[in-house]
Amino acid sequence: MYQDLLNKNKKLAVIGLGYVGLPIALEFAKKIKVIGFDINASRINMLRNHIDPAKELGPASFDGCDIAFTSDLEVLKQAGFFIVAVPTPVDDHNTPDLEPVLKASETIGKVIKEGDYVVFESTVYPGCTEEDCLPVIEKLSGLKNVINFKTGYSPERINPGDKEHTLSKIVKVVSGCDAESLDMIARVYELVVTAGIHKASSIKVAEAAKIIENTQRDLNIALMNELSIIFDRMGINTYEVLEAAGTKWNFLKFQPGLVGGHCIGVDPYYLTYKSRELGYDSQVILAGRVINDGMAGYVAKKLLQHIIQHNGNVKDAKVLVMGVTFKENVCDIRNSKVADVIKELKSFSLNVDITDPCADSDELQREYGFSLTPQLAADYDAVLVTVPHSSYRNLNDAYFAGITKPTAVIADLKGTFRGKISSREYWSL
Repeated sequence: MYQDLLNKNKKLAVIGLGYVGLPIALEFAKKIKVIGFDINASRINMLRNHIDPAKELGPASFDGCDIAFTSDLEVLKQAGFFIVAVPTPVDDHNTPDLEPVLKASETIGKVIKEGDYVVFESTVYPGCTEEDCLPVIEKLSGLKNVINFKTGYSPERINPGDKEHTLSKIVKVVSGCDAESLDMIARVYELVVTAGIHKASSIKVAEAAKIIENTQRDLNIALMNELSIIFDRMGINTYEVLEAAGTKWNFLKFQPGLVGGHCIGVDPYYLTYKSRELGYDSQVILAGRVINDGMAGYVAKKLLQHIIQHNGNVKDAKVLVMGVTFKENVCDIRNSKVADVIKELKSFSLNVDITDPCADSDELQREYGFSLTPQLAADYDAVLVTVPHSSYRNLNDAYFAGITKPTAVIADLKGTFRGKISSREYWSL
């Protein structure tokens, strides 16, 4: 397989061309023949024109790539090595939604051949690849894992907006269904990863490694959020406390904030779901989730309290929310907890305007039922800076004074403007 890929006698296919799949596909396409497969026909058309719908990669990223973008199963059949990089979200009840990864498994089951390889990169709970996905492939293909085709798992580590820790520069964890597949999968990924390969002892170990990466971060951020709530009642600034504590060499430098996106706010639920299925109810992990999921309501109520104190008529009050993507300098609005803050603010009958230099207004309307405000006012009762986009960082006290009432509060969740706001009341987590 390896030599056939290298000699371009066989093709590698990436299924799912979003934030994770597209960078992988393009990186491999610099070395071997690649098929980029996605069920979204409009996405395929954009990619053929060297346009990344996520706006993460520029047109130059497509240059010199031997890749064919398609939504056609007949084209996908030409591949011999499949990488699955589809989303793995949770539903409204925080239960894992396996539909995308199971649909991808069905797709593979229709095209896989004797001797082919399948590697899953989508984040799942330990056991999902072998217990949920493989039976679907085997049933539709009539082939048997290990005997007729090989499988593996290699957790994605793509960080949207991060131009430093790119695919090739991050150690790649790989696993396989047997020793032969482990070696082969490692060699294939070595074509594009220069940082090194870590061979996990089993597929379950690789799945678990990925899911605890984000669970660990989630819990640390939950601690910071809880500390922020406590310090707010004490009248001290959390960021000043963290700055002081951070002078110790082994202090972990996490910060409070809204926890959204497609990883940190989602992955822990996959682990606790599987844990519950096995008869153990998580305590620490779910406690962290409760704190982080509750921060949107906490922030909204802090603004409401200020407005009630300074503006007798809540229904006339105006709030400006600056930043609605799930993190700075990205266009991704998936699982944005800013949307939850906006929902909470509107539930109090507040008038909410929204601005963001990265987000797409039409996409926000489809996803959350609100859009960006074309023209900002000059008399806001509160401004909430949720996401510190680069274009916000140079704003100053005069700017905020120019768009707010004298009694307004500037709520700066990430502490970006700490020490820079003097003409208005200032608050941060």
